[in-house]
Amino acid sequence: MIATRFRQIALLLLAVAISALAFIQMFQRTTGAFPVQYAIMLCAAAALFLVFCGLTARFQPYASQSIMPCVLLLTATGITMIARIDQSEGWDIAKRQIIWLYVALVLSTLIIVFLRDYRVLRRFSYVSMVVGLILLLSPMLPVIGTEINGARIWVRIPGLGSFQPGEFAKLFLAFFFAAYLFDHRDQLAVGGKKVLGLQLPRIKDLGPIIVVWIASMGVLVVQHDLGTSLMFFAMFVAMLYTSTGRKSWIVIGLIAFAAGAMLAASMFSHVGSRVDAWLHPFSNEQYTKSPGGSWQLVTGIFGLASGGMIGTGLGQGHPSLVTFANSDFIYASLGEELGLVGVMAILMLYLIIIASGFIVAMKIKDGFGKLLASGLVFTMAFQVFTVVGGITLVIPLTGLTLPYMAAGGSSLIANYILAALLIVISNSANQPEPELTSDTFQHEALAALRNKELKARARATEPIVRPRVASATPHDVSEEANDPQIPNTAEEPEYTVRTGVIPSVPQVPSMPPAPPVPQIQTNFPIDTSNGGERA
Repeated sequence: MIATRFRQIALLLLAVAISALAFIQMFQRTTGAFPVQYAIMLCAAAALFLVFCGLTARFQPYASQSIMPCVLLLTATGITMIARIDQSEGWDIAKRQIIWLYVALVLSTLIIVFLRDYRVLRRFSYVSMVVGLILLLSPMLPVIGTEINGARIWVRIPGLGSFQPGEFAKLFLAFFFAAYLFDHRDQLAVGGKKVLGLQLPRIKDLGPIIVVWIASMGVLVVQHDLGTSLMFFAMFVAMLYTSTGRKSWIVIGLIAFAAGAMLAASMFSHVGSRVDAWLHPFSNEQYTKSPGGSWQLVTGIFGLASGGMIGTGLGQGHPSLVTFANSDFIYASLGEELGLVGVMAILMLYLIIIASGFIVAMKIKDGFGKLLASGLVFTMAFQVFTVVGGITLVIPLTGLTLPYMAAGGSSLIANYILAALLIVISNSANQPEPELTSDTFQHEALAALRNKELKARARATEPIVRPRVASATPHDVSEEANDPQIPNTAEEPEYTVRTGVIPSVPQVPSMPPAPPVPQIQTNFPIDTSNGGERA
């Protein structure tokens, strides 16, 4: 355990040192000095992070050690880039991002301290479903729902600002999907007909995936949000495959979403515009098209290309070259100043977190925990893939944000809660089995045997009802009832014996011997000379 603690402290100190070096280098190149206000805010954030890690070591001693240092590095890199853009554009977004980081760390600390057993989330499966659907559909409300850049995925609360409820909806829906699939995995694993080497599911088992598909298409159509729709449907299909182990569910999911996306692209202009911009980004028609053109994609590609192999260096790039440089296209901004080496290092940090989460999902023995861990990790991995793939023209742009790095409080808080849940599950997965020779195990075994013995004694001393004494004849009953020395059992209640000894069975009076069978007299003579035959 001591070696584990030293390793954990070393990783944290390394992450803090790299983050501090990045901030110092960026501010020295942009302003020539480290701003005092930023220094105070960053020191407070580092103190909260150290408190979080200390409480993790106290309440989750067997948790994964590689998740939080990677999260710290990604968060510090993102805030550094946001502050770099603020220095050039005169904005003040980085300070708000640090405040959101405070909130995320506090909420994550509460989860680490009070959520000792993640299996308690299974009790609120349908409550999680209701909460998730309410959060997912809340942007459609006429008063608080807000449409920004063509997507209605924001909720504006007076005095608090705007946030994306879909980021929190993915957590609650992951709880519900894990509980539902854990309870119904046996029915969903039963196969139907076999087509082209795939064991297709039964028709009656397609209900859940149809419902989720309809909900995803509804989000795509109503909210104009391709990323959220794709993320929820992919999360459900991945968890369905994890629970059943059947590849046919993946094939059905891909075919269903492809068909729905093609139908939506042909029916709704906003989806078709993103597909056209992806297919022909450098055409003059798509580049100058407004809205829905490809100019965002092209500027992001130019930003990545200008970085080269090692980048221009922190604080020496051109932030105005990339649109939405601190949010949707922060990966392109980082590619400009850190180069290909820097963005590959960022992807490696994400890969470490994802690999740690999948290792936890494989090690945990509880089925609900396995589904929950795999669902949460897949959600984050899919989100990273869609953002990076959209910027690099692998897939169309989806509108999702890069976890831990992009500007936005809702995304930062939701992904920190996701990391805290993974830490709680990893603690249960890595917890060692009790040794058979330890004193604690022997004490628990003796206590279990003692409880078993006490239960056996309690069953042996249970009240035993004495059977009634049946009389032989009605004459005997009348005589016993009239005899004053014999108690009248017909009027008094039955009594019970308080000991474990079974009372002796009362003697039943013997029956009188049966009379002899009379001889049957025949009226015809029998001739004995021919063997007893009739004459």
